[in-house]
Amino acid sequence: MTIRVRRAYDPSAAGDGCRVLVDRLWPRGLARDEAQIDHWLRELAPSNELRRWFAHDAERWDAFCQRYAEELQSPSTSVALAELRQLISTQPTVTLLYGARDAEHNNAQALRLWLQAHDSAR
Repeated sequence: MTIRVRRAYDPSAAGDGCRVLVDRLWPRGLARDEAQIDHWLRELAPSNELRRWFAHDAERWDAFCQRYAEELQSPSTSVALAELRQLISTQPTVTLLYGARDAEHNNAQALRLWLQAHDSAR
């Protein structure tokens, strides 16, 4: 199992495998028919409140990851998490897609870290 993270605006690559958008909003200006996105799991995105608070401020990254982890454990994400875990278990590669400009501090990176930490503990 490989979990990759890429910006949704980047062209798809041969090694992307199953491409999963994990943003609440569709990336602005990205045509749906050209996006080559296999699944859109918007329920896995941070809440609007958390997203606004974070504002991709690198100094808030650790606190964002912690707050986002709490949101990921809420009942509202359970179905989407189960779907994502199913994809991860059946696909050789899953690429989490995000729309933000910051490649290091975004919800897809935080989700990948959370999945790796929680799924390795199982």
